[in-house]
Amino acid sequence: MNLAAKLCLTASGIFFMTGLLTGVWKYLAIAASPTHQAHRYISTAHQAALAYAFACLVLARFAEFSPYPMGFTAGAAGLAIVHFAFAIVAYVVHGIFQTTDNQFRPPHQLGRLRLGSMSVKALMWSLAISEIAGSGVLFWGFLQTQVWGG
Repeated sequence: MNLAAKLCLTASGIFFMTGLLTGVWKYLAIAASPTHQAHRYISTAHQAALAYAFACLVLARFAEFSPYPMGFTAGAAGLAIVHFAFAIVAYVVHGIFQTTDNQFRPPHQLGRLRLGSMSVKALMWSLAISEIAGSGVLFWGFLQTQVWGG
């Protein structure tokens, strides 16, 4: 197994365990709530962690077939994984501090940190571009070696 696949599987395990643990947090929040609902970002953190765990499994399979140098392949995987992790951490922080139920509505608060609208937009575009680019490189390599036979 190559380094990039190991990186993806390790991230998958960490995200999966995070999903399980935030599931317990979600249950406890539901049980303690008079409306029997967890805060939106507790639920979002739980769902995102599980979704990104499985996304990393897909990336691991793509990485196994990459025709690119290992450093480039691991970098592409790492780019996506770091930004997956950033999103999960942001959702957890929103869930802990419960300062918003919509991270895109001003004032933009991440825990005790206040962000400007331009910072939020830049972060969101950075997340989208890096996740798509990192995943796209791995998928493109898979297509080259396994679908088109290059």
